[in-house]
Amino acid sequence: MSKTLKLVSWNVNGIRAASGKEGWAFYGQNDYDLLALQETKARVEQLPQSLTQKSGYSSFFCSSTVKKGYSGTAVYVKEDYAPLSCEQELPFDAQRGEGRIIHLEFEHFHFFNGYFPNGGEEILDERGRPTGTFKRVPYKMAFFEAFLGYAQKLRAQKPIVVCGDFNIAHRSIDLSRPKENEHTTGFLPQERAFLDRLVACGYLDTFRLVHGDEPERYSWWSYRMRARERNIGWRIDYFFVSDELRGAVTSADILDKVTGSDHCPISLTLKL
Repeated sequence: MSKTLKLVSWNVNGIRAASGKEGWAFYGQNDYDLLALQETKARVEQLPQSLTQKSGYSSFFCSSTVKKGYSGTAVYVKEDYAPLSCEQELPFDAQRGEGRIIHLEFEHFHFFNGYFPNGGEEILDERGRPTGTFKRVPYKMAFFEAFLGYAQKLRAQKPIVVCGDFNIAHRSIDLSRPKENEHTTGFLPQERAFLDRLVACGYLDTFRLVHGDEPERYSWWSYRMRARERNIGWRIDYFFVSDELRGAVTSADILDKVTGSDHCPISLTLKL
C-alpha cells in the first residue's frame, strides 16, 4: 500500500522570535507529515511546551552545546509515521557541538535535516581591506565533505532525503544578483562546486526536478533594503533526494507567501 508524505523545511531564524510573529500560524497547520526547522537558536529547556510538543507529532531537537542562542535544528513528525531511530549531529567529533544535523531513519529512507555552516566573516588584511577569504569556509567545506561521506555510506542501505539551509546558491539562476556576489560566501566557486559534486553523486535538487529553470524563485531575502518586497533573494534552502527516489517525487515547491523569518518554507511530497 503506497503512502504519500508531505515534508516541509524552514529556517526560522530563532524559533522563539518566529513564534511571536503572524507567519507562525504555519506551524499550527497539520497538513504536513514532517516539519524540519533550522536555526532554532534555543535549547529545549528554554522553550514553552507549545513549541516542544506539537499535538499529533513526535518532536526531535538538536541544540548547540558550544554557544547559547546559536544554530540548532528540530523536526516534528506525525505520530503515525514514527522514525525507526534518531541520531543527533554527524558521528564525527570535528562536526559535533553546533546542533546542525538531525538524522532520522524511516522505513523507506534516511532523512537528514541540516543547518549547514555559513562562510563567516570576510578576513581583512593589516590595512583593513577585504581579502576575499572567509573565516569559516574551510570548516563549511569540511562539514559538507563529512556529511556526504556519511550519507553515501548510509545510502548503501536505503535512499537519502536531505533538506535544510545549505547556505549556498547553486547556479546563477538561484540568486537575483549573481555577478555582484561572485566573491561573496554562499556563491563562491568552491561552495558551488560542492553542490555540483552532490548532483554528480546522484542527488536530485527536487525543486529544479519539478520546476526546471523557473527564474526568480528564492527562499531567503535580506532584512535590508526591502529585499523581500523587491524579491532580491537567494535560493539556499533545498530538498535533495538520492536518485533512487526520483520516481517518488510528486511535487516540490517554495512557500514564499509564508512570513515570520528571513527564509520561507520549502516543501516536498513523496509517494512511497
